[in-house]
Amino acid sequence: MSSIIEVSLSEMLERREQRAARQAELLKHFHCPLVSFSMNIPGPVKTNSKIRAAFEQGKTALLEAVSRQTFSINFLEEIHEATGDELLLSADAPARELKALTTRIEDEHPLGRLFDLDVIGADGEKLSRFTFRRCLVCGRQAQACARARAHPVAELQAAVERLLSEAGIGPLI
Repeated sequence: MSSIIEVSLSEMLERREQRAARQAELLKHFHCPLVSFSMNIPGPVKTNSKIRAAFEQGKTALLEAVSRQTFSINFLEEIHEATGDELLLSADAPARELKALTTRIEDEHPLGRLFDLDVIGADGEKLSRFTFRRCLVCGRQAQACARARAHPVAELQAAVERLLSEAGIGPLI
């Protein structure tokens, strides 16, 4: 993964559709909640060795947390493409407990702000967070900043680089 690959919006949207189709397959097959883990990385470069290292930390945190709760994992799949690193996990567990667990990881892990841990109930409905996520740059509600395009991509990328550096991973590129 030494080369830097930029992806387009259309590639990201196509991958999102593929992920949704795979999630639907897994929900139909296992009839259990699903955790979908990917990274929140602004800009056209969605993965490289530094982002993958952060992803691995998130994966480890998720698997350790699920194990501590003694939830049974039915299925685990990793996908590593230019559009980003992803993990799908089907667990025999209450969806709300999984959501509380994933929210705790996003809020407490040093790299948690870069983690996107979605929980989809066995009924196919995505569970919402109990609290809003904070913006990487200003700390306000992330969704409001994103909708308003309050910060340029370069400023968001600099915030990602700071998080990676603080976690001992190094700069983004």
